[in-house]
Amino acid sequence: MSIGIVVFPGSNCDRDVRWATEGCLGFPTRFLWHETRDLSGLDAIVLPGGFSYGDYLRCGAIARFAPVLESLLEFVDRGGRVIGICNGFQVLTELGLLPGALTRNRDLKFICEDASIEVVSSRTIWLKGYESGDTLTLPIAHGEGRYQCSEDTLMKLEDDDAIALRYLINPNGSVNDIAGITNPEGNVLGLMPHPERACDSVTGGIDGRLILEALLG
Repeated sequence: MSIGIVVFPGSNCDRDVRWATEGCLGFPTRFLWHETRDLSGLDAIVLPGGFSYGDYLRCGAIARFAPVLESLLEFVDRGGRVIGICNGFQVLTELGLLPGALTRNRDLKFICEDASIEVVSSRTIWLKGYESGDTLTLPIAHGEGRYQCSEDTLMKLEDDDAIALRYLINPNGSVNDIAGITNPEGNVLGLMPHPERACDSVTGGIDGRLILEALLG
């Protein structure tokens, strides 16, 4: 069993994720350059945080055309697990695997702090280690993390039990305090907080550990 981490020009959290998955959790992990189409032998894929393609146009707008993401769509259709963290969440919305969009924070400032997060739904495989109502402390670091969607999309997210995480104190103005969502099938998770930065009690707590453990079930 193995994990792939997509690396775009401008990614800056790919090594953080590998340190967490391989160094802390002992999961075999390999980097996937954005031009590759070969996802063979992988059980789960991470789209990490950073500034893919310099965030030109808007966050994730250029990355969504990367060759690796063409293969990712097929990977998801086969039931493969995909998690998009911060910029990775933005890429997933641009790609259409998750609805809505991530826009400039309410106060138009970059936010870097710990956030209190509530587990809204444990339906998805990503949160099976938690129970609904559990609270986590996870780091956030973003300038465009304000989740927005139409009222119809929000209603569908609620009907599908696809709102995975909410901020207890909303730092960026996201609609309905949303910090993370899944697709209806539950195999794709996008979230703005960084679970890879909360996998070790020495460096930042372990509240994100169970999310990453779900990469390999």
